[in-house]
Parts: sequence; C-alpha cells; structure tokens
Amino acid sequence: MSEELFIPIDAGKREKYESLLPQIEALITGEPNLIANLANISAALKEAFGWWWVGFYWVRNNELVLGPFQGPIACTRIKIGKGVCGTAWETAQSILVPDVEKFPGHIACSSSSVSEIVVPVFDKSRQVVGVLDVDSERYDVLDETDVEFLEKLSEMITLLL
Repeated sequence: MSEELFIPIDAGKREKYESLLPQIEALITGEPNLIANLANISAALKEAFGWWWVGFYWVRNNELVLGPFQGPIACTRIKIGKGVCGTAWETAQSILVPDVEKFPGHIACSSSSVSEIVVPVFDKSRQVVGVLDVDSERYDVLDETDVEFLEKLSEMITLLL
C-alpha cells in the first residue's frame, strides 16, 4: 500500500478522478476494517480536491451518525429526510446542491459551506447504509463530474461491505 497519492497538478477534474480512483481502490483492497477505509477515502478526496469538508454518515438506529471525515467539526446525527444528507438517504439518490441556501431544510453544520454533494452508499442488497457528503466553501466547484465519480467510489465501498 502506498502512503502517498499521486495527483496530477495541472490535470482537469476528470483526469484527477481517473488517477485517484484506482489509487483509492488499491488503498482499500485487502483492508477489512471499514472505518480505516472510510477515513483514508475521506483524506484522499480532501487532499486531491481541497474541499471544505468530506466524509461519511452511517445509518445507525434509524438515523445518520457521523463517521470518518476530514474538515471542521460537523453535525453528529441527522434524521431521515432532513437536510441534504437525510434526503439523499430517504430518496436513495445522489443530490448536487450548487447553493445550499436554495435547498429547503438545509442543515447548516458550518456557515462556510455554500455548496454540497451527497451520494448514497448501498449495501449489496441495494439498501442505503450511509452517505458520502462533500461540502465546498465555493459555489463554482461541485458539479455533475463529481457526482459521476463519487457514485463510482460509492460502488467501490459497496464491495467492501
């Protein structure tokens, strides 16, 4: 396992993902501990893209509970259907929010976060077991390319379960 990521500095977003995802796959392959894998995935994404916050919430006792993440402190528990994370869990669909102020019921864990993507993580029976949450302090950073590749990453995590 490499302890360093190679992220092409001058590459576009798609090229960064195409470089990063195989490295993440190599990093998590053979490691049976889910928490360790989620922590490394969070760190790799934050390092590669410099987002404000990136991490996971995991379904526990009918609510989302904060899991491994990188960034400032965050909301610890989220109910189903509440905020972007709870809505992605409830609908089992990825949600891209270019401006969180325009998302009804947005939960403001940090006033610095202005845009967000949440991608569900499924178990092998296609039940949502968690979500991958990405927040940016800029409006022009997150887009459909992120959704596409974060969904691929979510599929990798499903294989670990």
